[in-house]
Amino acid sequence: MRRFQEGLLPLCLVLVIGACRTHAGADVERPNILLLVADDLGYADLGIYGSDIRTPNIDALARRGMRFTQFHTAPMCAPTRAMLLSGNNNHVAGMGIQGGGSGAFAGIPGYEGHLSDRVAPLPGLLRDAGYHTYTVGKWHLGYERDQSPMAAGFERSFNLLNGAGNHFDAVGFHEGGSRYREDGEETTYPTGRYSTDLYTDRLIEFIASNRGDGRPFFAFAAYTSPHWPLQVPAEELDRYAGRYDRGYDALREERFASLKRAGIVPADATLPPRNDAIAPWETLSPERRREESRKMELYAAMVENLDGHVGRLIDYLKASGLYDNTLIVFMADNGAAAEDFYNVGEFRDYLRAHYDNRYENMGQPNSFVSYGPAWAEAGSAPFSRHKGYTREGGIVAPMIVAGPGVASQDVIDRSYLTVMDLAPTFIEIAGAAYPADGSARPMLGESVAGYLAGRADRIHDEAYTTLVLHGGRAFVRQGRWKLVTLEPPFSEEAFELFDVEADPGETRNLAGEEPETYRELLALWRTKRAELGIVLQSDLASP
Repeated sequence: MRRFQEGLLPLCLVLVIGACRTHAGADVERPNILLLVADDLGYADLGIYGSDIRTPNIDALARRGMRFTQFHTAPMCAPTRAMLLSGNNNHVAGMGIQGGGSGAFAGIPGYEGHLSDRVAPLPGLLRDAGYHTYTVGKWHLGYERDQSPMAAGFERSFNLLNGAGNHFDAVGFHEGGSRYREDGEETTYPTGRYSTDLYTDRLIEFIASNRGDGRPFFAFAAYTSPHWPLQVPAEELDRYAGRYDRGYDALREERFASLKRAGIVPADATLPPRNDAIAPWETLSPERRREESRKMELYAAMVENLDGHVGRLIDYLKASGLYDNTLIVFMADNGAAAEDFYNVGEFRDYLRAHYDNRYENMGQPNSFVSYGPAWAEAGSAPFSRHKGYTREGGIVAPMIVAGPGVASQDVIDRSYLTVMDLAPTFIEIAGAAYPADGSARPMLGESVAGYLAGRADRIHDEAYTTLVLHGGRAFVRQGRWKLVTLEPPFSEEAFELFDVEADPGETRNLAGEEPETYRELLALWRTKRAELGIVLQSDLASP
């Protein structure tokens, strides 16, 4: 990396931000950090992970660095984002329930529905360390100004506040439509602009606005693609026409085989049994098959479109001389999404009044198509279930890391790590500091900077424990062992035990064969639940 000129060093040493020193004490130029988050992207949806979808720019990024096969998130969007920006558990960070802060959990710590005062948000720490901080895209961590990206420490921002929205306008999926903030103030969406295109333009604008002032940047592109509704620009609607006519059952098997060929899944892995709740493809009527195939075509087009805009960002960095000193992390926020609010749930009436999902209109700005659980489980092929579940299919996501500080290139890494590990990693790389005065709870994530650089041979030891409860589903993970439930309501009696290294599809419950391990993890669950402030629905019902 390029060293500071000697004439600038004395000035750097006296700056309050301590901008010129790493933890090792060497006077080096700190890297920019570009964090790219795809919304609801499936585990098997990138070309470099074995997909048939064309993602050349993300694939090239992966070949420059490391692909992780065991990167774990929360099972839903907002809890993951809270953990990402805090380095802590979703309850400590205030997102015990997505969209929390109301109902039976109102006023209970851990369920605020926005970043809590128990954490020190990453953007503010990097800002205080001398970084410019920018974000575009989905926020989903609070609607009020004091819960906004600016309050969390972002210097410039343009964000959707809701969990989802139309990709061309602010009609949204419920009464009141979608809400946006720009630099802390509510703003309007420029109708007709495609979200991924707009967010990329705005982030490039933010980075360019301070280019050349000598300060590094942290840029967070929280893309809303390929989250439903499945919409793409008109010229891209038919990019994958006919590709998925064989159906979701065939795609699931094809994806599993291609994951093996790509080296993402071990050659001796077995595909978990299909979910019996999903109708077999061959039982669908011709018309239903036609509609289902169209859903997946649109989804694939969205993923390819997203890859194109990732390429635009990378091209800008290269043209601006910023690429070689920018650490880039690309990740998804949870497993593939199965929701279909147009047909099921509380938003159905609003969506049907504002959108037209006839076959001929699918993918247009006034359609609201989701691809549902069948295609989602194809996207989670090596695992069981999908977004919303604490099974591996809901919480294992693709992640790629490349750039300065990453010693390896074109490497597939099977180490267990979590979304909580990113904040401490960025803090270390940036030479920033986490509060040591007790004003914030200690982070539960651990920096992987040393591992990326080749200075450490592991990320977590065997005693490291992860625990998440969300939506009545829970898991406890320690080493190769995972205690997990399947369906709500939550009950300790529903916990099953899996060796997820030997059985990543979670097909063989070992609770009866490994009673001591089961008891140890159950005791860990009870201890950690109390430490994290997790409240159960049954607790609220108690007199």
